[in-house]
Amino acid sequence: MANKTLGTRQKLSFRIEPSQIAKPRNPVAVAAKQRAAGPHRKTASALRQSARLEVKKKLDEPDRN
Repeated sequence: MANKTLGTRQKLSFRIEPSQIAKPRNPVAVAAKQRAAGPHRKTASALRQSARLEVKKKLDEPDRN
């Protein structure tokens, strides 16, 4: 199957730029990615939402007296 997109004198070649050659890795970034990082508690919006649902449940349940 002929490649009709390339001209007759044009050849397909891949250029490797100096930035694509193996760069040294950042040891700090690797260590941070491997351990559990970030918040370990619920966000403020999640807390508000759960509080709203609790209030709604309290209002919807019938009185048990």
